[in-house]
Amino acid sequence: MLQLLHIENIAIIEQADIVFEAGFNALTGETGAGKSIVIDSLSAVLGQRTSRDLIRTGAQKAFVSACFTDVEPRIGEDLGIEAEEELLLQREIHADGKNVCRVNGRPVTVTQLRTLGNRLLNIHGQHDGQQLLDEEQHQVYLDSFGRTQMLLEDYRAKYEAFVSLRRRMQALQMDESEKARRVDTLRYQIDELERADLKAGEEEELLGRRNLLRHSEKFIAAVSESDVCLNGSDEQEGAANLIRQAQNALHGVKNLDSSFEDIFNRLESLYCEVYDLAYTIQDKRDHFDFSPHELDEVEGRLDQLYRLKKKYGPTVEDMLSYLEKCRKDLDEIAYADDTIRRLEGEMKKAQKAALDAANVLSQARKAAAKDLAQQILSELQQLDMGKIRFEVAFDSKDMDATGMDLIRFLMSANVGEELKPINKIASGGELARIMLAMKNVLSEQDHVGTMVFDEVDTGVSGRAAQKVAEKMARISRKKQVLCVTHLPQLAAMADNHFSVEKGEKDHRTYTKVQRLSRTQRRQELARLTGGAHVSEVMLRGAEELLCEADAFKRSSE
Repeated sequence: MLQLLHIENIAIIEQADIVFEAGFNALTGETGAGKSIVIDSLSAVLGQRTSRDLIRTGAQKAFVSACFTDVEPRIGEDLGIEAEEELLLQREIHADGKNVCRVNGRPVTVTQLRTLGNRLLNIHGQHDGQQLLDEEQHQVYLDSFGRTQMLLEDYRAKYEAFVSLRRRMQALQMDESEKARRVDTLRYQIDELERADLKAGEEEELLGRRNLLRHSEKFIAAVSESDVCLNGSDEQEGAANLIRQAQNALHGVKNLDSSFEDIFNRLESLYCEVYDLAYTIQDKRDHFDFSPHELDEVEGRLDQLYRLKKKYGPTVEDMLSYLEKCRKDLDEIAYADDTIRRLEGEMKKAQKAALDAANVLSQARKAAAKDLAQQILSELQQLDMGKIRFEVAFDSKDMDATGMDLIRFLMSANVGEELKPINKIASGGELARIMLAMKNVLSEQDHVGTMVFDEVDTGVSGRAAQKVAEKMARISRKKQVLCVTHLPQLAAMADNHFSVEKGEKDHRTYTKVQRLSRTQRRQELARLTGGAHVSEVMLRGAEELLCEADAFKRSSE
C-alpha cells in the first residue's frame, strides 16, 4: 500500500506531501491544477521514463519519494533488494540528465527501480482504452490473463529453431550460376586469407616492435647509460661495485654493534637487487638487434593487416573466424545436395515440434478465453452494461513469433446486433468501462497492492458514472485505489478525498494538495457538478451524493 508520496520541484509543485490510506482515494481539481503532475511524480519514482523538463523552472533537481507499507518481504529478493514490511523508493532527477535512485537508502539502477515499482503499483491512464482498438494487444491481454507466457516462450524457441533451419536451406537452394559465383568468391577470400598466414595476437606484437624500431636510438642510448651507471666503465665505478665497497667497509665492525650488522645485511640485500638489475640491463643491451630493413617489413605487414581488416573483420581473430566460416560455407556448397537432404529431415522435425507447441499454446489460449469472456461480462454487468455481449474470437494464421492464433475481441453493445470488432462499434464511454473491467480482471492475476486510475472515466456520465464509482469501491476492498477524476459520483464514493489546487505567489505558480473534510468535500462535489458558482441546491445535491455513497458502502460490506 502506498502510504506517503513526497514531491519536490516537479513542474508547478514546489513541495507536497500526500498521505494516502487503504481503500478508495480520489484526487479532484480544476483542469490544469496539477492532478496529472501527481501521477507523473508517481511514475517517476516507480522508475518509468521521465524527462528533465519535469523539473520546476529555476530548480537544479527534482525529488520524489514514495513509502509503501505492508509489503511482501521477498518482493525484491531477486533484485538484491532487502525488504521488511516497508519500502522507501526515492528518485532524484537532475537538470544535467543524471538520475539517482534509491530503495531504503541503498542505490539502485533505474531498471531495478522500474521492476520493483511494477510489483508495487499499476497506473492506468485515460488513453489505455485506446489499446483495445489495437487488435495486436488482444493476444497480449489474453496471454497475460491465461498466464501462457511459459508456453509462448517454449513455442518461440521451437519456432526460431525451425526458421533458422529454413533460412539455411534457402541459402543452399541456389541455381548453378549463382552457386558458381558464390564458390569463386569464397575461394578467392579463402586464398587471400590463407596467403596472409594470419596468427592470433600478431598485430599487437607488430605494434610493439614498430614502436621499438621507431625509437631504437633512444632505447639504445637509455639502456647504455643505465648499464654504465649500474655496471661501471673504464672511467667510472658502477653502482653495484660501490654498494659492495660500502658493505666491505662495514665488515670489520658488524660484529661489534648489532645496528651495524643490520646495515651490513641491508647493503647485502641492496647489492643483490642492484646486481640483478645490472645483469638485466646488460642483457637488454646485448640483445638489441635492429636490422635497417626491419622497420619497413613491420610497416608493410601492418599495412597488409589494415587492408585485410577493412574487408574481413576489425581484428586478426575476427579474420581467422571469417576464414573458418568461408571454409565451412564452401564445404556446404560443395556438398549442398547432401546438406539439403539432411536439413530437410531436421526441418521437418523442427516444424512438427513448433506446430505441436503452437497447438498446445492455442488450446491454452482458448481455455483462458472462455474464462476471460465470462469474467469480463460479469464485470460489465456491474458497470451497467448487462446487455452487452463480449467474446474472444480465434482465426488461424501462418506460424509467426506469436503462434498460429489471430485473436480479436468482439462485442455487441445492443440487443439484436451481431458481434463485431471492438474498434468498429465501441464508444468512448464503452471503451473506458470495458478497459476498467479488463484491468480489474487482469489485476486479479498479480499481487500488486495499489491501482492508480488517471481519468479513466473519460466519456462516462450519468448512471454509468455511478456504476463505475461502485466498481471502484468494490476494487478498493481488495486493493488500494488512487483515482484522478472529474466525476462527482466517483469522488463521492472515495474513502479519502484530496483536492489539487493551483495558485500564485510572488509571481510564481504553485500547486498544493490537501485532504478534504466532510464539509470541504461537499463544496468540492458541488463545484464538480455545477462549476464555479455553487448554490445551496448544489450543496444539498453534493450531500445527497455523499450519503448515497456511504449507504452503498455499508450495504456492500
